[in-house]
Amino acid sequence: MKGRILTIAVAVSMMLAAAWAADVTGKWVATAPGGQGQGESTITLVFQAAGEKLTGTLDNSAMPGAVAIEEGKIDGDTLSFSLKRVIGEQAMKVVWKGKVAGDEIRFTRGIEGGMGGPGGDEIIARRAK
Repeated sequence: MKGRILTIAVAVSMMLAAAWAADVTGKWVATAPGGQGQGESTITLVFQAAGEKLTGTLDNSAMPGAVAIEEGKIDGDTLSFSLKRVIGEQAMKVVWKGKVAGDEIRFTRGIEGGMGGPGGDEIIARRAK
């Protein structure tokens, strides 16, 4: 009997955790400072969330072409993902971490292992309406 109650309690806890995950599915738009004093760029993020898994694309007006996000995770109101960029001949991994508050996500982003490191820039994305 105790085993059955424990099993039910664990199952309910898992369902509640999934229900409390922020709903980020959809299109989000942000502006970010352009590199080397080139003004601002528009960033369009399109997310698909399924439980704790986050997939989607990021399109930056300064670097044309949508890029698939990788390693996407959602944990409550926080999310993270990475993407690969190649500038010149150098490949780099850009890490994004964000906190959802209603129709806004406050992100920090940085290049893993250098040039500002994770958490280098703050970017605010807003849900597209």
